[in-house]
Amino acid sequence: MDIETSATTRLTDAQRVDWLRLIRSDNVGPRTFRSLVNHFGGARAALERVPDLARRGGASKPGRICTQADAEREIAQSARMGVALLSPGETGYPPRLALIDDAPPLLGVRGASDVQMRPMIGIVGSRNASGAGLKFAQTLSRDLGDAGLVIASGLARGIDQAAHRVALQNGTVAVLAGGHDKIYPPEHEDLLLDIIEQGGGAISEMPLGHGPRARDFPRRNRLISGVAFGVVVVEAAHRSGSLITARFANEQGREVFAVPGSPLDPRAAGTNELIKQGATLVTEAADIINAVGPIMGRPVELPIGEPDESRPVDDEPHANDRARIINLLGPSPVGIDDLIRMTDVSPAVVRTVLLELELAGRLERHGGGMVSLL
Repeated sequence: MDIETSATTRLTDAQRVDWLRLIRSDNVGPRTFRSLVNHFGGARAALERVPDLARRGGASKPGRICTQADAEREIAQSARMGVALLSPGETGYPPRLALIDDAPPLLGVRGASDVQMRPMIGIVGSRNASGAGLKFAQTLSRDLGDAGLVIASGLARGIDQAAHRVALQNGTVAVLAGGHDKIYPPEHEDLLLDIIEQGGGAISEMPLGHGPRARDFPRRNRLISGVAFGVVVVEAAHRSGSLITARFANEQGREVFAVPGSPLDPRAAGTNELIKQGATLVTEAADIINAVGPIMGRPVELPIGEPDESRPVDDEPHANDRARIINLLGPSPVGIDDLIRMTDVSPAVVRTVLLELELAGRLERHGGGMVSLL
């Protein structure tokens, strides 16, 4: 069940520092990082232009640009912890994660690199799980592991930890909401150590020293679904974080599986609703294996490598074009393609104005090429 990748790449030491500086700078997320690098031909060129772009976008003061010294320090500190900062296409960066729109440009990977490259299934569910839910999560985790699948989960209480513990022998990956040195919940530090020592792995896009905040858990959830062929929700109440993971899985083109439960148990309300919406009902591991089996052996075509730094930068926007684009934006998301059609200016100019606004902290990017003003 090994995944084939079409190619591998490796950043130079200098490129890795530049990439880390860019992604750690203010108002630069994964989508913005990709837009900047594509527009300017490389991370170093983008770093030189970020302050000017933010100023033109209306920033009241310059945003922080991560220094070379800070980036080199983070790389060194990470290495001392056994954490490698990897780019898409490098060995140890989960191949399917590289395919999502907001894949981390650099991912902190700890543990065995080979386990990160194997086919994964995400298992998530309630922190306040029932005994039956915990037992079923353990059974699924064991049977899927015996079939050659690595179990990915979020190291949380309840379903997550039950799935991780049973998968220790066959391989499991913990997806962290904070930095590799800020484990949540703290009582699962021993579980994470067991995962690493028994040939599993852990991943995080956050820097060392970053303690997880509420908004970091949805970001973490997109990585759980992103690394996997599909996500199984064992128990979830309405408005559960596990349902956010299922939504990300749908948006990313992953399979969504749900375990049915009693209509009288509020911990099953979310999973039962997922089934009504079309999720695959799961009563045994074979339901999952049969669904993902046909796509397991397909090569993964990765968007890899540093873009050509010699490529010329497109013309800068005129003031009238900038005003016209900003006037069409508001709190409701609008498609970038729609902006191009409505403004009748070149795609390059629209992308540049959006970069300016984002670096000024005035724009939010959504999935599916949608943007809105903050």
